[in-house]
Amino acid sequence: MVLERWRPIRPFLRSAVAAVVLCTVAVGIPSLLTGCGDPGEGAPDALARLATSISERDEEIAVYYRDLEGTDSFLVNPDLRMHAASTMKVPVMIQLFQDRDQGLLSLDDSMEVTTTFSSIVDGSPYTLSAEVDGDSTLYELEGEEVSYRRLLDLMITYSSNLATNLLIREADAERVTATMRALGADSIQVLRGVEDGPAFRAGLSNTTTARDLGVILTALAREEVATPESSREMMEIMSRQHWRTKIPAKLPEGVRVAHKTGRITEISHDAGIVYPPEAPPYVVVILTRGFRDGQVADSVAADISRTIYDAHVARH
Repeated sequence: MVLERWRPIRPFLRSAVAAVVLCTVAVGIPSLLTGCGDPGEGAPDALARLATSISERDEEIAVYYRDLEGTDSFLVNPDLRMHAASTMKVPVMIQLFQDRDQGLLSLDDSMEVTTTFSSIVDGSPYTLSAEVDGDSTLYELEGEEVSYRRLLDLMITYSSNLATNLLIREADAERVTATMRALGADSIQVLRGVEDGPAFRAGLSNTTTARDLGVILTALAREEVATPESSREMMEIMSRQHWRTKIPAKLPEGVRVAHKTGRITEISHDAGIVYPPEAPPYVVVILTRGFRDGQVADSVAADISRTIYDAHVARH
């Protein structure tokens, strides 16, 4: 969990899709869609109606969906730029696995755990605290050596900010961004680790779009970002994600989801690869900004995820 506060850097782009609302939009309650019939019927219409429902909300929502075995896609504000929050940890992970593939490091190598880092603005020190981190166990190991493998797992599955800052020093933010550009993510920016107060106040934050994350995850799912072994390892790590209140929350029990969440003040994201047992896998990214209640943001994202899941399965 990060305590940074984010302010929009450009106005919300309303969806241009005009269609009949799938079902009544519930204002003031957690569910995005209520009173729905069989979601498997009329799947293309269901997605168009979902886009209209999203556009009618006051909050900002961006969605990217791609069928990995086809060209079908569903986009709502895919190029709306937002603070990346902890979704930036996926690019860091990809960079380090690429380094492993190239023989530059071993995941069994280790580094010393420290909690103080230097701001990218002026080099001034800042210290991370367990009280505002998704994982506290790593702080108990300060001064000890911990493997890259364990740090990567904590960074993704428990969204450890401390593990992230340790690993991004090795990965190098500029190099991470260049790697994402090479994968086709044209505008994602990975500038720094987390909790860098001077950088945040200077407007230097990690940013992304739903399309950027969708392109990256599509390449990962297709094993195009690293060797097949490394790609499978990364997806296995993401499948162990501890925070499951968005994309997986309302899917049928047992559906595998390899994903990464992100949350700061009024920002709530989830991006992942979904593996329905009865249909090909697909990529879905849901970014939100402006929800004052995090539980409402989670519920809306879960509703969007379930609508996409049902439409995807219905087409297959």
